[in-house]
Amino acid sequence: MHHHVSISYGLPRRGLPAPASLRRWVAAALVGARRRTSVELAIRLVDAAEGREFNRRYRGRDYATNVLSFAAELPRGVALPLLGDLVICAPIVAREAAEQGKRVRDHYAHMTIHGVLHLLGHDHENDRDAHEMEALERRILAGLGIDDPYN
Repeated sequence: MHHHVSISYGLPRRGLPAPASLRRWVAAALVGARRRTSVELAIRLVDAAEGREFNRRYRGRDYATNVLSFAAELPRGVALPLLGDLVICAPIVAREAAEQGKRVRDHYAHMTIHGVLHLLGHDHENDRDAHEMEALERRILAGLGIDDPYN
């Protein structure tokens, strides 16, 4: 199974996850969700201004958030391996990790996996779906040696 993950940085890379780490977390999410086909996706790490602009423009919310997922919308009948795009806002992830007493790297892993699961169609709009998605996140993260992010 082949996965192509394109990664771009909209801010200096110092202190941010390396491409190899992001790719490993994507692969873990895909395996954990039992995705058996090859996929392509893009990840962009951004500052607060760019994160806010994405959230405002595409979700109508005028603030930066930790991760945004944009599933690929292909025309009917077009079968390509495009999964979608993730936008991860570095200052928000760092702030949340500090507030929650987590390692920043672990929180990046969680946000990457969370975003990929959204691209795969998982959601947390109701209690049942949230419970299922969180259980899947816990299992994938545990496989990476990362503690339960919801504790």
